[in-house]
Amino acid sequence: MRLRLTYIHQRLNDIILQAQQDKPTYLEFLEQTLKTEADAREYNGYITRLKSAKLPQRHDLDEYDYGFSSGISERQLRELRELTWLQQAYNIILMGPSGTGKTYIASGLVYDAIKAGKKAYLFSMEEIITCLKTKDISPSAMTTYNKIIRADLLAIDDIMLFPVKGEEATAFFNLINILHEKTSIIITTNKAPTEWVKTLNDEVLTSALLDRLLYRCEIVKLSGKSYRMENRKTIFETQETKKKPGRPRKQIETSIIDNNQENESVFVSN
Repeated sequence: MRLRLTYIHQRLNDIILQAQQDKPTYLEFLEQTLKTEADAREYNGYITRLKSAKLPQRHDLDEYDYGFSSGISERQLRELRELTWLQQAYNIILMGPSGTGKTYIASGLVYDAIKAGKKAYLFSMEEIITCLKTKDISPSAMTTYNKIIRADLLAIDDIMLFPVKGEEATAFFNLINILHEKTSIIITTNKAPTEWVKTLNDEVLTSALLDRLLYRCEIVKLSGKSYRMENRKTIFETQETKKKPGRPRKQIETSIIDNNQENESVFVSN
């Protein structure tokens, strides 16, 4: 157990039984046993990373609807999904109106990175700011912060959606500065970078922030109708899906009386 071969320890009886049946050589047995441990560690690591990523329910880009919104082609998305840009710490800014697939694409790329063995996370701008404000007094916030600064990919959702106070803006800039050229960042926003100065209320800080984000960056401008609004779900049935009403009670009672009279007539004739 000093080597922490946990899975081998848990499955040792099954491994020995299988070896008795297959009769591998000593070298084959050792190779198969260590591969079993390695595969288990890899899978457990994947599950841990997936849980930590905090992805929404829909995040698989295999299901992306290219016909709904415009701004990114199938070839371009396929190229992004290859993740070669992570090696050079490139950033991506997904910009467009609400419901055009920004969060979906960001979540999907995080999911692809996790499957590739990378440490990747998705946080809203609000969650990032809260973490930065409380990391010095909250152990859980400090744990989250340490995950973020060690990430291979960080997706920040709905950036600049709400005004950011002076100290919060400085803390956010410091985070981006730490991650610069080390961690790839995906930004989703419904505001052009030129409008961020209104949210941060600091032209110099905004310029420095954009300088770091846009240095190596691909900007994807999405457009179209809101997918959520076009596929809106309701509690009550619409008029078209309601069942047709049954016959009126009086009509049903009349039918029963007529049937009874027919049955009595048959009985008398017999």
